Parts: sequence; structure tokens; C-alpha cells
Amino acid sequence: MAKPRVFLSSTFYDLKQVRSSLQSFIASLGYDPVLSEKGSIAYSPDVALDESCYREAKGCDIFVLIIGGRYGSEVSESDGVETKGFYERYESITRKEYESAVERDIPTYVLLEKSVFSDYETFKRNRDNQTINYAHVDSINIFGFIDYILTRPRNNPVHHFELSTEIETWLREQWAGLFRELIRSRADRTLISSLAEQVGDLTNVSATLKRYLEEVVSRVGDKEIISEEDAKLSSSRILAELAKLPAVSNLRPFDVSTETARDIFASADSLNDLAKRLKRATNGKIDAENLIARWYADPLFVADMNSIRGVLGLPPLTFEDHGQRKAAGPKRSRAGAKTSKLNAD
Repeated sequence: MAKPRVFLSSTFYDLKQVRSSLQSFIASLGYDPVLSEKGSIAYSPDVALDESCYREAKGCDIFVLIIGGRYGSEVSESDGVETKGFYERYESITRKEYESAVERDIPTYVLLEKSVFSDYETFKRNRDNQTINYAHVDSINIFGFIDYILTRPRNNPVHHFELSTEIETWLREQWAGLFRELIRSRADRTLISSLAEQVGDLTNVSATLKRYLEEVVSRVGDKEIISEEDAKLSSSRILAELAKLPAVSNLRPFDVSTETARDIFASADSLNDLAKRLKRATNGKIDAENLIARWYADPLFVADMNSIRGVLGLPPLTFEDHGQRKAAGPKRSRAGAKTSKLNAD
């Protein structure tokens, strides 16, 4: 029988005892733990070793990330410089594993050491102060990584821990809840299928009533009612289509309704203006500058935003300085030559 595969991502040397304990815990539940140091990953000779880790992270059923005081080794697409200063920015293999999992929307669980979180709280109050010596982390990139996780609108539960037993208790409760939700969703699918059939019947009835109404109104010579009702139906269809788009559904945790999202995207005159409007609508929970930086870095996010504009029949938005930068492209790009290097955290 197939077992759920659980990918365990973290730096190794500072967290090897925690990783070993969690491997036993995951196996005791009847799941298949995937750890790089245990030979659980099939490495391909055609790509750098860390690329095989990203592929494996995408293929697992559950992703567990543990964040300690080390940020980790740089990805193979790098300049080959081994030593990085505390304030030097780079992307680690651990972070890339996490990004690979969330890209596939795999259920993700994040464990954060309490001592590291304490340093993060200090960092938030002193972002521009480079004179502070942080006691528990080896790179400022850890704080950027935590920022990235906490600002995601969904699929980012975070639990602070000191002991591995605290991790086990939390994961056991989370996975029990996930299992219950899956059972309920299976029952709900039957109900939804029945409702879909009823909605189909109502659609036919609605079409028939509309024809009756057109005939009645045409005889009394006033078609204004039909025009008003057509406008209402058109608005309802647009809202229903918008509600299905990820860029709109991701705003719901911030208490932004579909109607409000429609108005925001319709009234914005640039991506910069859109970011500011989203910040206001979420009472500052969405950081406009971080959002704009993410759009610059990844054109696919811009395409998600402009898909809403397309539904509204409006032209795509660009950056205010679009003369200096390209607004959006269909593909991601990443510079740097690949080197054959495995995470030696």
C-alpha cells in the first residue's frame, strides 16, 4: 500500500539530532520519511546534486521545514564563492527546497527554533542596523527567509519549538486534522455533485423565465428591466470567475472580499498603485514594497495579477518605471552557471 512521503528539510549539522528523532517519529506513523543523509533521494547524474533534492521535494506528499541558526549552503546556481559574509545575500539549498514544495502547493509545516525567533524579533526592530551581533544565527538571510514564509497568505503554519518532542506533538495534531479534513471533503464531493445537478436544472429554468420576461416586456414596450437584469447577471458571472483565481482567493485570509478585490484591480493604474491599494485594503498586513520586489523578481506573479484584469476586460498593469524594466514575461529566469555541489550544511 502506498505511504505518504514526508520530505524533511533543514540544515544538517546543527539539527541532525532533531532530524534523526523526526525520522523515527514519521516512520512510527506509517509514513515514509525522506532525508538526504539517509539515502532517500535518487540523485540524477545529469544535474547538480541539489537539483535532485528540489525534484524530490516537489514529488513528496508532505513537506516539513525546520529552521535553526544556520542558513545553509548556497544553491548550485551560484558564483562558486564558499564563504559568505553575515550580511551578504544569497539563496540556500534549504530555502530552494521550500520554494520547490510551495510551488506545487504541497501541504507544508514550518518549525522554528524559539531562540532564532527571538533574534528575528530583534531584527524586525533593527532592520537597518548592521552593528548588532545576533546570538543564534549565522546569516541575516535567515531573517529574510522567515519574512518570506510569514508573509505568504496561506499554507504557511509555523510552530516554535525548543525540544523535538514539541515538534512531534504539533505534527501529530496537525496531520490528524488534515486526515479528518480529507475524509470530510470526500463526503462533501458527493453533496457538491448533487448540488451541481440541481444548479444545472435551475439554469434551464432561469433561461426559460428570461424568455418569458422578454416576451412580456416586449409587449408593453419597456426593455429597461431586461437590460438591468442582464447587467446584474454579467456582474455575478464576473465575480464567480474572479473567485476561482488564486490571486483573489489568496486575499480572503486578509478579509478582502471578491467584490473588494474586483474594485481594487479595476481602479489601479499601475502595479505600484495596485500594491499600495492592497496594503490599504489589508490594513498593512501586505507590505507594498515587498510585494513589488516579488513582482519584479518573478513575472509569473505579475501574470497572476493581470489575469484578474483580463477577466474584467481591462488592459494589463505595468510598473511605473516600465521604461527601465520589463513589466512581465512568460518564463522565470535564473542566472549563474551550475556547479556540482550538495548541501553540506
